[in-house]
Amino acid sequence: MTEMNDLSVEKNIVVTLDYSLEVDGQEIDTGPIQFLQGHGNIIPGLEREVEGMQVGDEKDVFVEAKKAYGEYDPEMEVDVPLSSFPEDFEIRLGRPMRLQDGEGHVFTGVAMAITDSTVKMNLNHPLAGKDLLFKTKIRDLRPATETEIAQGRLAAGCSSCSTGDCSDC
Repeated sequence: MTEMNDLSVEKNIVVTLDYSLEVDGQEIDTGPIQFLQGHGNIIPGLEREVEGMQVGDEKDVFVEAKKAYGEYDPEMEVDVPLSSFPEDFEIRLGRPMRLQDGEGHVFTGVAMAITDSTVKMNLNHPLAGKDLLFKTKIRDLRPATETEIAQGRLAAGCSSCSTGDCSDC
């Protein structure tokens, strides 16, 4: 059996990563994140750069926009009929909103403008077109369970905590 302190970040290893995220010189996010390496649970540029790290290793990882959330796509700014929104739905300009299309897909959009008949929505990810700087440290590593490997994600369904029970996420 592999010693736990001999583990390194590789496919089918559950990684607990402490990080801070900077965009344009501003820290916009911090925390631990827990994910299954090698299954696309995090952005590709970050997943590739943490490969091979061990518990306690620290690394600054610069991820270009195209390897993070992609380039900003002006075609993702769309006009949606105002009638598509329920009457009691609060449309908040400039703030992310969780939306659902007619096929049940849930996504996030930001209302850019409202007219009498339409809402101009930006469906780009909020970090699209942005280069990202992650300051990372590997907190913990463990082999994934068979269920996690089969599902390609953490069995607990929470990828933003390290406690395992996610009650404090």
